[in-house]
Amino acid sequence: MSVIDDVKARIDIVDLVSETVKLRKTGKNYSGFCPFHPNTRTPAFAVFPDSGTWRCFGQCNEGGDIFKFVMKKEGWDFPQALKYLAERAGVQLAPPSPQAEETAEEHERLRSLLEEAVVFYRHQLLNTPAGRAALDYLHRRQLKDPILEVFGLGYAPDAWEAALGHFAAKGYDPDELAQAGLVTQRENGGFHDRFRNRIMFPIRDLAGKMTGFGARILDPNDTPKFLNSPQTELFDKGRLLYGLDAARKAIRAQDQVVIVEGYLDVIALHQAGFTNTVSPMGTALTEDQLRLLKRFSRRIVLALDADSAGEKATLRGLELARQAMDHTDELVFDARGLIRHEARLQADLRVTTLPAGMDPDEVVNRDPAEWSQILESARPVVIHVMETLAAGRSLEDPKIKSDIAGQVLPLIEDVADPVERETYRQRLARLLRVDERALIAARPAPARRRTAHPAPGPQPGTAPAAAAPASPTLVKEAYCLGAILTRPELIFALDRSLQEAGLTRLAADDFHHTDFQLIFRAIQEAIEQDEQEPPEYIRSHLPAPLAELAAGLIAQVGPAEPNQDRLLEHLFRNFLLLRDQAIQENLNQIRFLEEEVQEQGDPRASEYAQLNLQQALVRRILHQALKSNPAR
Repeated sequence: MSVIDDVKARIDIVDLVSETVKLRKTGKNYSGFCPFHPNTRTPAFAVFPDSGTWRCFGQCNEGGDIFKFVMKKEGWDFPQALKYLAERAGVQLAPPSPQAEETAEEHERLRSLLEEAVVFYRHQLLNTPAGRAALDYLHRRQLKDPILEVFGLGYAPDAWEAALGHFAAKGYDPDELAQAGLVTQRENGGFHDRFRNRIMFPIRDLAGKMTGFGARILDPNDTPKFLNSPQTELFDKGRLLYGLDAARKAIRAQDQVVIVEGYLDVIALHQAGFTNTVSPMGTALTEDQLRLLKRFSRRIVLALDADSAGEKATLRGLELARQAMDHTDELVFDARGLIRHEARLQADLRVTTLPAGMDPDEVVNRDPAEWSQILESARPVVIHVMETLAAGRSLEDPKIKSDIAGQVLPLIEDVADPVERETYRQRLARLLRVDERALIAARPAPARRRTAHPAPGPQPGTAPAAAAPASPTLVKEAYCLGAILTRPELIFALDRSLQEAGLTRLAADDFHHTDFQLIFRAIQEAIEQDEQEPPEYIRSHLPAPLAELAAGLIAQVGPAEPNQDRLLEHLFRNFLLLRDQAIQENLNQIRFLEEEVQEQGDPRASEYAQLNLQQALVRRILHQALKSNPAR
């Protein structure tokens, strides 16, 4: 990952823009008043979280990513914007030191070791008599072999040195095995396997790279029931979510993520088609985990077992639960923590509970429609708490009313939005059948509120954030730019083909992201001058991070297509598809903006209608060109 990609992965564009622009949700995107030109009537500025970009459909008619936003807002060039955003994200711009390179190599060796461990444990599950009991257990849980293969489940033998001996024979020393979390050092010296007679669950990061394992007992007399890898340089349970690498596409597509408590629940729900499901590592949800999820969706549903969600002691000990979350092996329902996360992350956090005595896998295996209904019934955290506390209690008793109010009112005061706070107070008053003024009088003295600021990015030296999965659009743009870097002269032929089709010449705006736009402009300048060869000009006129990125794009493209006509056709079609997708995104957002101004009776509605028509006409020309140039 380049430093530019690392910065993009760590900074949420909605958080960045929200510091200076008041945004509100319009469909899956956000809109507001453009900060770059005077406007007070119509919100013509749009932010697209999926692509990490923004665009003004008004006077500016400009767009870009986080770098372009900062450059335009502050009047900086790209290196200045990169320096600012890198510092904000905690990304080191200096070249990696020899020590850092050595650490990276060590991490890769540990990842390779963990990948080999997946194979080892999987072999034990499928091909040994002892593993048969584990496989039978999984089958009794109604998990089928294909889903077990997708998640890579295995079995750790009931022996003290099975993994130790296996990997020693492959050239790994015990210290490496300990660093990977596979073995534990004995008190009297030596090592033994950490996982014994357990079902093994490989745990991967967002990019699908191995970080460690979760392990479940087979013998009910063993303890603990679940055992994770220890904290290692690769495994940090507070920053990981089980199944997220497999769930991320579904989460983004459905604009919702569901959090359950167990590994087997995640697998069963994926098997049933509910692939937007993940699980924490058995502890309270951390803000790092929620911030990771928010990159894909702000709609988060916490599906809890009836016992953990309804236990009164848990609800009464909210603050103690947060303090103890690093020491517990059970998922803690921390309502106050969730509400504070919700406020900071601008997310929609909801809670739903399961039928008593049932796990998610049992529910979905009994009736998938029942699981869907459970998710649809998810309630905001405050409502969940007040109704859980009131369930089965006599609300005629004044002391019970006071007890419930005493627990719920502090939660309401933690809600950031004043309209939501007032709504919750009204609902609590109706539930308890008391005058709302009594609740206002009883509410705790408000804590001094600080101006909300996005949480700081990771500090230098911490593990980098996992890269967001590359979108098809970004992959296509990277290929096109890499191909043009290998043959800059193709720009002339592409421009001619576009103009013959009735379309405008290639421009930097054909790329979504500022780094790609700057590299493209450097290519244009290179072919317009005659003092240096284009590749030499590009290298010498790009800042170091962009030059590094350009070299990476060339390497990704690989050997040049020997048939230049075929390459030209391929690039031409890709640029048509990129423009078509960009227009489709614009049309979708323009429709939202148009509907808003129509509701307000704003005369600018006619301008949006005209803009909509212009985009549609260009799209018609694009489709004609695509029909004339079918994929081959």
